[in-house]
Amino acid sequence: MLGPRHFEAHAGTYERARPPYPAQLWARLAELGLLTSSARVLELGAGTGQATGPMIEAGARVLAVEPGAELAGRLRRRFPQVEVRVGTAESVPLPTAAFEVAVAATSVHWFDLDVVLPKVHRALAPDGWFAVWRNVFGDPSVPLTPFRERVVQIKPPRSEPPRPGPGELDTTAWVEQLTRSGHFSLSHVEHFPWAIELSTEQVRDLFTTFSNWDTAEVAEAAGAVEELGGRVLEHYVTPLIVLQRADRP
Repeated sequence: MLGPRHFEAHAGTYERARPPYPAQLWARLAELGLLTSSARVLELGAGTGQATGPMIEAGARVLAVEPGAELAGRLRRRFPQVEVRVGTAESVPLPTAAFEVAVAATSVHWFDLDVVLPKVHRALAPDGWFAVWRNVFGDPSVPLTPFRERVVQIKPPRSEPPRPGPGELDTTAWVEQLTRSGHFSLSHVEHFPWAIELSTEQVRDLFTTFSNWDTAEVAEAAGAVEELGGRVLEHYVTPLIVLQRADRP
């Protein structure tokens, strides 16, 4: 595993290659009352703004925390109305009871939860919410496409996850990790399946941003797309966990 610094080294590729989160995710957040025109949102691990943009469009006021200086710079240029603080979720000072909603989009697996959970709890107002989600690249409920068969050949599944924490779709284990300290209780869990068509270059860029793929493996994946006609349909899943701030010290 190359680690989170991998994203900083590929900031430009990350900005153009990472796909948006699905529309049904944003619709559900709005239905649950988290995404409103008056919401004060703390976003942890904002990257180049894949989640920031839709929240701004909904009228939310966002303070974004991003450890990579290059990623943060791109975020500022895209969304000058957003306050961006460079640093980790563990290290950046945060005001107390200043936000209605905290968000970790494709970032919670890098956090030291023993530090971050009480810190987010302090930063949220009473009855605040913590929404955690990620894009999972590949949907195990869908039969393998010819491209996914090639991906498995290039990168066979391993017994341990390619990044810290439970598996990407082991939502039950993630809920346990996020609630065991008592700072948050579970409010809502949902998985959103979706699909997107990608070209050879889009796959090359996207797989370059994966922290556990090396250059040779990325080239093989792009070559597989080319052999399959230059475009492939990818089936993904976005699991959402919504937590409510617990009433505790």
